[in-house]
Amino acid sequence: MRNEVVLITGANGEIGHGLITRLGEVANTHIVALDLKPLDKHLLPYCDRFIQGDILDKMLLGRLIAEYEITTIFHLASILSTKSEYNPVAAHEINVEGSINLLRLGVELSQWQGRSVKFIYPSSIAAYGLPDLKTKEEEGKIKEWRWCTPITMYGCNKLYCEHLGKYYANHYRQLAKDRIKNSIDFRCIRFPGLISADTIPTGGTSDYGPEMLHSAAQGEPYSCFVRPDTRISFMAMPDAIKALLLLEDAPRSSLTQLVYNVTSFSPTAKNLYDIVKKAYPDAEINFKVDPSRQAIVDSWPADTDDSAARDDWGWEPDYDMERAFNDYLIPAIKSRYSKKDA
Repeated sequence: MRNEVVLITGANGEIGHGLITRLGEVANTHIVALDLKPLDKHLLPYCDRFIQGDILDKMLLGRLIAEYEITTIFHLASILSTKSEYNPVAAHEINVEGSINLLRLGVELSQWQGRSVKFIYPSSIAAYGLPDLKTKEEEGKIKEWRWCTPITMYGCNKLYCEHLGKYYANHYRQLAKDRIKNSIDFRCIRFPGLISADTIPTGGTSDYGPEMLHSAAQGEPYSCFVRPDTRISFMAMPDAIKALLLLEDAPRSSLTQLVYNVTSFSPTAKNLYDIVKKAYPDAEINFKVDPSRQAIVDSWPADTDDSAARDDWGWEPDYDMERAFNDYLIPAIKSRYSKKDA
Protein backbone atom coordinates (compact mmCIF):
# COMPACT_ATOMS: atom_id res chain seq x y z
CA MET A 1 0.00 0.00 0.00
CA ARG A 2 1.29 3.44 -0.91
CA ASN A 3 1.01 6.17 1.71
CA GLU A 4 -1.56 8.93 1.22
CA VAL A 5 0.30 12.23 1.29
CA VAL A 6 -0.01 15.93 0.62
CA LEU A 7 2.60 17.30 -1.82
CA ILE A 8 3.89 20.82 -1.21
CA THR A 9 6.13 22.47 -3.81
CA GLY A 10 8.12 25.60 -2.98
CA ALA A 11 8.09 24.25 0.56
CA ASN A 12 10.86 26.50 1.82
CA GLY A 13 9.07 29.74 0.91
CA GLU A 14 7.00 32.10 3.04
CA ILE A 15 3.70 30.28 2.54
CA GLY A 16 5.39 26.88 2.73
CA HIS A 17 6.73 27.57 6.22
CA GLY A 18 3.30 28.38 7.58
CA LEU A 19 1.48 25.63 5.70
CA ILE A 20 3.86 22.83 6.66
CA THR A 21 3.81 23.90 10.30
CA ARG A 22 0.01 24.00 10.38
CA LEU A 23 -0.45 20.69 8.53
CA GLY A 24 2.32 19.06 10.53
CA GLU A 25 0.45 19.74 13.73
CA VAL A 26 -2.41 17.54 12.46
CA ALA A 27 -1.42 13.98 13.35
CA ASN A 28 -2.97 12.29 10.31
CA THR A 29 -1.44 14.60 7.66
CA HIS A 30 1.55 13.11 5.85
CA ILE A 31 3.64 15.65 3.92
CA VAL A 32 6.08 15.28 1.04
CA ALA A 33 7.89 18.60 0.61
CA LEU A 34 9.74 19.69 -2.54
CA ASP A 35 12.07 22.67 -2.99
CA LEU A 36 15.22 23.65 -4.87
CA LYS A 37 16.93 24.65 -1.63
CA PRO A 38 17.48 22.57 1.52
CA LEU A 39 14.43 22.64 3.76
CA ASP A 40 14.51 24.74 6.91
CA LYS A 41 15.55 22.33 9.68
CA HIS A 42 12.58 23.44 11.79
CA LEU A 43 10.21 22.07 9.13
CA LEU A 44 11.83 18.65 8.71
CA PRO A 45 10.08 17.00 11.68
CA TYR A 46 6.71 17.75 10.10
CA CYS A 47 7.53 16.04 6.81
CA ASP A 48 7.47 12.36 5.91
CA ARG A 49 10.00 13.19 3.22
CA PHE A 50 11.81 16.20 1.82
CA ILE A 51 12.98 16.12 -1.80
CA GLN A 52 15.52 18.69 -2.92
CA GLY A 53 14.70 19.03 -6.58
CA ASP A 54 13.28 21.04 -9.45
CA ILE A 55 9.65 21.19 -10.59
CA LEU A 56 11.05 21.26 -14.15
CA ASP A 57 12.45 17.73 -13.60
CA LYS A 58 9.74 15.56 -15.14
CA MET A 59 11.49 12.31 -14.15
CA LEU A 60 11.50 13.36 -10.51
CA LEU A 61 7.80 14.19 -10.63
CA GLY A 62 7.09 10.91 -12.42
CA ARG A 63 8.65 8.94 -9.56
CA LEU A 64 6.16 10.51 -7.17
CA ILE A 65 3.32 8.77 -9.03
CA ALA A 66 4.86 5.39 -8.32
CA GLU A 67 5.83 6.09 -4.73
CA TYR A 68 2.88 7.99 -3.24
CA GLU A 69 -0.88 8.30 -3.33
CA ILE A 70 -1.05 12.09 -3.45
CA THR A 71 -4.47 13.42 -2.42
CA THR A 72 -3.69 17.16 -2.57
CA ILE A 73 -1.03 19.25 -4.31
CA PHE A 74 -0.26 22.68 -2.86
CA HIS A 75 1.74 24.22 -5.69
CA LEU A 76 3.58 27.12 -4.05
CA ALA A 77 6.79 27.24 -6.09
CA SER A 78 7.27 30.44 -8.12
CA ILE A 79 9.57 33.34 -8.92
CA LEU A 80 7.99 36.49 -7.46
CA SER A 81 7.20 39.79 -9.15
CA THR A 82 10.38 41.84 -8.78
CA LYS A 83 12.75 38.99 -9.63
CA SER A 84 10.52 38.03 -12.56
CA GLU A 85 11.02 41.47 -14.13
CA TYR A 86 14.79 41.06 -14.01
CA ASN A 87 14.65 37.62 -15.62
CA PRO A 88 11.30 37.11 -17.38
CA VAL A 89 12.42 34.02 -19.30
CA ALA A 90 13.42 32.20 -16.12
CA ALA A 91 10.18 33.36 -14.50
CA HIS A 92 8.16 31.89 -17.35
CA GLU A 93 10.02 28.59 -17.12
CA ILE A 94 9.39 28.20 -13.38
CA ASN A 95 5.99 29.86 -13.08
CA VAL A 96 4.38 28.45 -16.22
CA GLU A 97 6.29 25.38 -17.42
CA GLY A 98 6.74 24.21 -13.84
CA SER A 99 3.03 24.66 -13.21
CA ILE A 100 2.13 22.69 -16.35
CA ASN A 101 4.36 19.87 -15.10
CA LEU A 102 2.49 19.84 -11.79
CA LEU A 103 -0.91 20.04 -13.50
CA ARG A 104 -0.01 17.06 -15.69
CA LEU A 105 1.19 15.22 -12.58
CA GLY A 106 -2.16 15.94 -10.96
CA VAL A 107 -4.07 14.64 -13.98
CA GLU A 108 -2.01 11.44 -14.11
CA LEU A 109 -2.49 10.89 -10.39
CA SER A 110 -6.23 11.48 -10.72
CA GLN A 111 -6.44 8.92 -13.53
CA TRP A 112 -4.23 6.41 -11.71
CA GLN A 113 -6.07 6.74 -8.40
CA GLY A 114 -9.56 6.90 -9.87
CA ARG A 115 -10.44 10.13 -8.09
CA SER A 116 -9.67 13.80 -8.59
CA VAL A 117 -6.56 15.11 -6.87
CA LYS A 118 -7.07 18.54 -5.33
CA PHE A 119 -4.73 21.12 -6.85
CA ILE A 120 -4.48 24.23 -4.67
CA TYR A 121 -2.86 27.15 -6.45
CA PRO A 122 -1.96 30.51 -4.84
CA SER A 123 -2.28 33.36 -7.31
CA SER A 124 -1.87 37.08 -6.67
CA ILE A 125 -3.31 40.57 -7.02
CA ALA A 126 -0.55 40.89 -9.64
CA ALA A 127 -3.06 39.21 -11.99
CA TYR A 128 -4.87 42.56 -12.13
CA GLY A 129 -3.78 45.57 -14.15
CA LEU A 130 -5.50 48.93 -13.72
CA PRO A 131 -4.63 51.63 -16.28
CA ASP A 132 -4.32 54.65 -13.95
CA LEU A 133 -4.87 55.94 -10.41
CA LYS A 134 -8.21 57.53 -11.29
CA THR A 135 -9.59 54.15 -12.38
CA LYS A 136 -8.07 52.49 -9.31
CA GLU A 137 -9.86 54.94 -7.02
CA GLU A 138 -13.16 54.70 -8.87
CA GLU A 139 -13.22 50.89 -9.00
CA GLY A 140 -12.79 50.30 -5.25
CA LYS A 141 -13.16 46.61 -4.40
CA ILE A 142 -12.52 44.61 -7.56
CA LYS A 143 -14.13 41.28 -8.37
CA GLU A 144 -12.17 38.35 -9.76
CA TRP A 145 -13.08 38.89 -13.43
CA ARG A 146 -12.45 42.65 -13.59
CA TRP A 147 -9.29 44.28 -14.98
CA CYS A 148 -7.36 41.07 -15.56
CA THR A 149 -4.78 42.89 -17.69
CA PRO A 150 -1.48 42.52 -15.77
CA ILE A 151 1.61 44.55 -16.69
CA THR A 152 4.23 42.27 -15.08
CA MET A 153 5.63 38.90 -16.16
CA TYR A 154 4.66 37.49 -12.75
CA GLY A 155 1.09 38.73 -13.15
CA CYS A 156 0.88 37.33 -16.69
CA ASN A 157 2.25 33.99 -15.46
CA LYS A 158 -0.25 33.81 -12.61
CA LEU A 159 -3.25 34.73 -14.75
CA TYR A 160 -2.28 32.24 -17.45
CA CYS A 161 -1.81 29.46 -14.89
CA GLU A 162 -5.25 30.23 -13.47
CA HIS A 163 -6.65 29.58 -16.96
CA LEU A 164 -4.50 26.48 -17.36
CA GLY A 165 -5.91 25.16 -14.10
CA LYS A 166 -9.45 25.71 -15.35
CA TYR A 167 -8.58 23.97 -18.60
CA TYR A 168 -7.02 20.93 -16.94
CA ALA A 169 -9.97 20.70 -14.52
CA ASN A 170 -12.79 21.06 -17.06
CA HIS A 171 -11.60 20.65 -20.65
CA TYR A 172 -8.37 18.61 -20.73
CA ARG A 173 -8.07 16.72 -24.05
CA GLN A 174 -11.74 17.44 -24.73
CA LEU A 175 -11.62 16.08 -28.29
CA ALA A 176 -9.78 12.85 -27.47
CA LYS A 177 -11.65 9.58 -27.93
CA ASP A 178 -9.99 8.20 -24.80
CA ARG A 179 -10.62 11.30 -22.72
CA ILE A 180 -10.02 10.49 -19.05
CA LYS A 181 -12.87 10.43 -16.54
CA ASN A 182 -10.99 11.89 -13.59
CA SER A 183 -9.11 15.14 -13.95
CA ILE A 184 -7.82 17.48 -11.25
CA ASP A 185 -9.93 19.42 -8.77
CA PHE A 186 -8.33 22.84 -9.35
CA ARG A 187 -8.87 25.57 -6.73
CA CYS A 188 -7.14 28.95 -6.76
CA ILE A 189 -6.77 31.85 -4.33
CA ARG A 190 -5.68 35.34 -5.37
CA PHE A 191 -3.72 36.64 -2.41
CA PRO A 192 -2.98 40.26 -1.54
CA GLY A 193 0.44 41.23 -0.20
CA LEU A 194 1.43 38.72 2.50
CA ILE A 195 3.27 39.66 5.68
CA SER A 196 5.02 36.95 7.70
CA ALA A 197 6.82 37.10 11.03
CA ASP A 198 8.65 33.84 10.36
CA THR A 199 10.44 34.46 7.06
CA ILE A 200 12.36 37.26 5.39
CA PRO A 201 10.71 38.97 2.37
CA THR A 202 11.94 37.39 -0.86
CA GLY A 203 11.38 39.77 -3.75
CA GLY A 204 7.71 40.55 -4.03
CA THR A 205 6.77 44.04 -5.19
CA SER A 206 4.35 44.25 -2.23
CA ASP A 207 7.22 43.52 0.16
CA TYR A 208 7.71 47.17 1.11
CA GLY A 209 5.40 46.46 4.07
CA PRO A 210 7.29 43.53 5.59
CA GLU A 211 10.67 44.99 4.55
CA MET A 212 9.89 48.14 6.51
CA LEU A 213 9.11 46.15 9.64
CA HIS A 214 12.01 43.69 9.41
CA SER A 215 14.50 46.51 8.76
CA ALA A 216 13.26 48.48 11.77
CA ALA A 217 13.51 45.41 14.00
CA GLN A 218 17.15 44.95 12.97
CA GLY A 219 17.99 48.63 13.43
CA GLU A 220 18.71 49.05 9.73
CA PRO A 221 17.63 52.11 7.69
CA TYR A 222 14.99 51.50 5.05
CA SER A 223 13.97 53.43 1.94
CA CYS A 224 10.40 52.64 0.97
CA PHE A 225 10.15 52.43 -2.83
CA VAL A 226 6.52 53.63 -3.11
CA ARG A 227 4.71 56.88 -2.28
CA PRO A 228 3.20 57.35 1.20
CA ASP A 229 -0.33 57.40 -0.30
CA THR A 230 0.10 54.06 -2.11
CA ARG A 231 -2.64 51.62 -1.17
CA ILE A 232 -3.01 47.89 -1.78
CA SER A 233 -4.46 45.10 0.34
CA PHE A 234 -2.42 42.95 2.72
CA MET A 235 -2.90 39.87 4.85
CA ALA A 236 -1.10 38.29 7.81
CA MET A 237 0.41 34.90 6.97
CA PRO A 238 -1.74 32.89 9.44
CA ASP A 239 -4.82 34.10 7.55
CA ALA A 240 -3.25 33.05 4.25
CA ILE A 241 -2.72 29.54 5.60
CA LYS A 242 -6.26 29.51 6.98
CA ALA A 243 -7.64 30.47 3.56
CA LEU A 244 -5.72 27.72 1.76
CA LEU A 245 -6.94 25.06 4.18
CA LEU A 246 -10.53 26.30 4.15
CA LEU A 247 -10.60 26.18 0.36
CA GLU A 248 -8.95 22.76 0.30
CA ASP A 249 -11.52 21.42 2.78
CA ALA A 250 -14.61 22.92 1.09
CA PRO A 251 -17.03 20.48 -0.61
CA ARG A 252 -16.68 20.74 -4.38
CA SER A 253 -20.43 21.26 -4.64
CA SER A 254 -20.20 24.51 -2.66
CA LEU A 255 -17.75 26.17 -5.07
CA THR A 256 -19.33 28.47 -7.64
CA GLN A 257 -16.00 29.42 -9.26
CA LEU A 258 -12.42 28.16 -9.38
CA VAL A 259 -10.58 31.43 -8.62
CA TYR A 260 -11.28 33.37 -5.43
CA ASN A 261 -10.12 36.67 -3.99
CA VAL A 262 -9.28 36.83 -0.30
CA THR A 263 -8.27 39.95 1.58
CA SER A 264 -7.93 41.38 5.05
CA PHE A 265 -6.88 45.04 5.36
CA SER A 266 -5.95 47.78 2.91
CA PRO A 267 -3.49 50.33 4.36
CA THR A 268 -1.49 53.07 2.71
CA ALA A 269 2.28 52.89 2.90
CA LYS A 270 2.04 55.81 5.35
CA ASN A 271 -0.27 53.75 7.57
CA LEU A 272 2.37 51.03 7.66
CA TYR A 273 5.06 53.60 8.38
CA ASP A 274 3.09 54.96 11.35
CA ILE A 275 2.63 51.49 12.85
CA VAL A 276 6.30 50.61 12.48
CA LYS A 277 7.43 53.95 13.91
CA LYS A 278 5.15 53.48 16.91
CA ALA A 279 6.75 50.09 17.63
CA TYR A 280 10.28 51.28 16.77
CA PRO A 281 10.48 55.06 17.40
CA ASP A 282 14.15 55.19 16.40
CA ALA A 283 13.61 53.43 13.07
CA GLU A 284 15.14 55.24 10.10
CA ILE A 285 12.52 55.05 7.35
CA ASN A 286 12.18 57.35 4.37
CA PHE A 287 10.25 57.31 1.11
CA LYS A 288 12.41 57.10 -2.00
CA VAL A 289 10.11 56.27 -4.89
CA ASP A 290 11.27 53.84 -7.54
CA PRO A 291 9.15 54.93 -10.54
CA SER A 292 9.13 51.50 -12.18
CA ARG A 293 8.10 49.60 -9.06
CA GLN A 294 5.63 52.35 -8.17
CA ALA A 295 3.95 51.93 -11.55
CA ILE A 296 3.53 48.22 -10.90
CA VAL A 297 1.93 48.74 -7.47
CA ASP A 298 -0.31 51.48 -8.87
CA SER A 299 -1.67 48.95 -11.38
CA TRP A 300 -2.88 46.68 -8.56
CA PRO A 301 -6.24 47.28 -6.89
CA ALA A 302 -6.50 49.20 -3.63
CA ASP A 303 -8.79 46.41 -2.43
CA THR A 304 -10.50 43.30 -3.77
CA ASP A 305 -13.99 41.88 -3.40
CA ASP A 306 -13.80 38.56 -1.55
CA SER A 307 -17.56 38.07 -1.12
CA ALA A 308 -17.52 34.85 -3.19
CA ALA A 309 -15.01 33.22 -0.82
CA ARG A 310 -17.07 34.36 2.17
CA ASP A 311 -20.28 33.00 0.69
CA ASP A 312 -18.96 29.73 -0.78
CA TRP A 313 -16.56 28.45 1.85
CA GLY A 314 -16.87 30.63 4.93
CA TRP A 315 -13.79 32.79 4.47
CA GLU A 316 -13.25 35.45 7.10
CA PRO A 317 -9.87 36.83 8.25
CA ASP A 318 -8.86 36.54 11.89
CA TYR A 319 -6.47 39.49 11.65
CA ASP A 320 -7.42 43.07 10.90
CA MET A 321 -4.55 45.55 10.60
CA GLU A 322 -4.33 46.34 14.32
CA ARG A 323 -4.33 42.71 15.41
CA ALA A 324 -2.00 41.63 12.59
CA PHE A 325 0.70 44.00 13.79
CA ASN A 326 0.11 44.22 17.53
CA ASP A 327 -0.70 40.58 18.26
CA TYR A 328 1.23 38.72 15.57
CA LEU A 329 3.88 40.57 13.60
CA ILE A 330 5.55 42.95 16.05
CA PRO A 331 5.84 40.55 19.03
CA ALA A 332 7.10 37.69 16.85
CA ILE A 333 9.60 39.82 14.94
CA LYS A 334 10.90 41.44 18.13
CA SER A 335 11.43 37.96 19.55
CA ARG A 336 13.09 36.76 16.36
CA TYR A 337 15.77 39.45 16.33
CA SER A 338 16.30 39.62 20.09
CA LYS A 339 17.27 35.93 19.96
CA LYS A 340 19.80 36.67 17.22
CA ASP A 341 21.34 39.46 19.32
CA ALA A 342 21.55 37.31 22.45
